[in-house]
Amino acid sequence: MRSVELFRDLQSEATTWRRLLHQNPELDYRLHNTAGFVAEKLASFGINDIETGIAETGIVALIQGEGGEGPTIGLRADMDALPILEESNKPWSSKTPGKMHGCGHDGHTAMLLGAAKYLASTRKFKGSVALIFQPAEEVLPSGALSMVQEGIMDRFGISQVFGMHNTPGIEVGKFGICHGPILASLDEFDIVVAGKGGHAARPHEAIDPIVIAGQVIVGLQTLVSRNTNPLEALVVSITKLNAGTSYNIVPAHAEMGGTVRTFSPALRDFAERQILASAQGIARGLGGDVELKYRRDCPVTFNHSEETDLAIRVARNLVGSASVNDKMSPRISSEDFAYMLQARPGAIIYIGNGSTAALHNPAYDFNDEALPYGIGYWVNLVETALAAGN
Repeated sequence: MRSVELFRDLQSEATTWRRLLHQNPELDYRLHNTAGFVAEKLASFGINDIETGIAETGIVALIQGEGGEGPTIGLRADMDALPILEESNKPWSSKTPGKMHGCGHDGHTAMLLGAAKYLASTRKFKGSVALIFQPAEEVLPSGALSMVQEGIMDRFGISQVFGMHNTPGIEVGKFGICHGPILASLDEFDIVVAGKGGHAARPHEAIDPIVIAGQVIVGLQTLVSRNTNPLEALVVSITKLNAGTSYNIVPAHAEMGGTVRTFSPALRDFAERQILASAQGIARGLGGDVELKYRRDCPVTFNHSEETDLAIRVARNLVGSASVNDKMSPRISSEDFAYMLQARPGAIIYIGNGSTAALHNPAYDFNDEALPYGIGYWVNLVETALAAGN
């Protein structure tokens, strides 16, 4: 097991990569410059097996170990930025107004590139490692789902897959992880409330969809507070509401949208069924009606037992047991790495970003002091999972 100090030699170079990526953010699947940079770096490390253009701009690169035959494990980094106007005021801030790396994917990419450079130069493992550079983590349809649907697990013979994400609020040099569900599923829905338009001075002649929408919003809160076990997590949030164009007109329709998060497939089914039943009952009771469009997006991100044990062991050997929280509370946010964990067993781990601004905040910036810890984790994970001589 290699000490984190060994990887500090790579920190300066990885910092340069990370800040260059930060200055030049790209969105969703349109990562042509980012993917070009990554592919160029991988080739410069002496990696010959590089496939580009997966899910438009995704990359998978294979490094063969010198320890003989063995399995292939996948390591995934996401590459896309967010449509946010940056306010970090760093010298390496985004050069493109309205786009920024507000979730640290620039850091994730730099850490996996650093690990790639080291592993390509040493190759002290058996089998192979598949480096997965993924587009479109922040948008739908998901980049992880697209890569899985394009067959990367079978094409590259990947038997296990691992992910890593930075998190503000955990000290640099520390890790967090848990077995089983670690991130929630993500569903989205739209409700169209149908009423009857009319003059605002004669509301009794209309069926006001705004009043109905307000009652629906209040009614949906009881799905969590009065209809589910308080020991089980379910979040139903209305995040969009739009109705009307004039001060003196009762509109005919109102539109709202929201999100559902849970760790339970049963509660996912319950939410889809009961959102319609509740909204429909309220609307019809007030003389209107509703139409629901419900979309299931990311599933629960589920850490598999054996692979989570491996991730914990590797992190502890790198930074010490006291710096690894292996019972981190699951988070109600979601992550499309879930699709890769549905396709193959694996685990995602969180790496500390220190006391920085939160993810998706205009003031956020990835902490470059975390780079050697992430590089070290990836290298030690490969050399442990694919130990030559086992």
